[in-house]
Amino acid sequence: MSEDSDPRETGDLVAPPAKIPVPDDVADAIRTLIRWAGDDPTREGLLDTPQRVARAWREYCQGYADDPAVHLSRVFEEVGGYDEIVLLKDIPFQSHCEHHMAPIIGKAHIAYLPSNWVVGISKLARVLHTYARRLQVQERLTAEVANCIWENLRPQGVAVVIEASHACMTARGVRTPGVGMVTSRMMGVFKDDERSRREVLALMGMRGA
Repeated sequence: MSEDSDPRETGDLVAPPAKIPVPDDVADAIRTLIRWAGDDPTREGLLDTPQRVARAWREYCQGYADDPAVHLSRVFEEVGGYDEIVLLKDIPFQSHCEHHMAPIIGKAHIAYLPSNWVVGISKLARVLHTYARRLQVQERLTAEVANCIWENLRPQGVAVVIEASHACMTARGVRTPGVGMVTSRMMGVFKDDERSRREVLALMGMRGA
């Protein structure tokens, strides 16, 4: 690779994103938090921390600048008559709870039963990540993903199951590590037909399905 080539064009390297400017009031707020926590924001190891934290949170919450419906706008009708469940399982994600701004780390299973068309499978993950990159509660995240697919793809059914651990519970408060939370949203045939619901849960690998 020549010195003049752009690593983003060659695919050999991933260029870091340009550093966005951090407003003074945002940096000052983080310094205040550091002082309140008991440390000195002027010591060497913390001098650049306000800018790093601010940029990290802009990245964590980049879902606010994204419209999840856009990812479902392009569909495909030529699917060879396929009319069975489409499932994308074990999608890893990270979010932050709106109560303590602590990490939520987990995986999601997203399924739908097509009507007349399907969508590229990566788009299901993009919908999840758009909503996850906002301050969240797991229950709402589950419902938002399911509702977005239901409203934009108009399938026969949608099933979303999310399994996650919450640092607001594992690292503070009750401090109980190893605990997972499971939420689900069933719509259409997966809600109304018990056989279809059992089938999709079995495909997801959910125990008791």
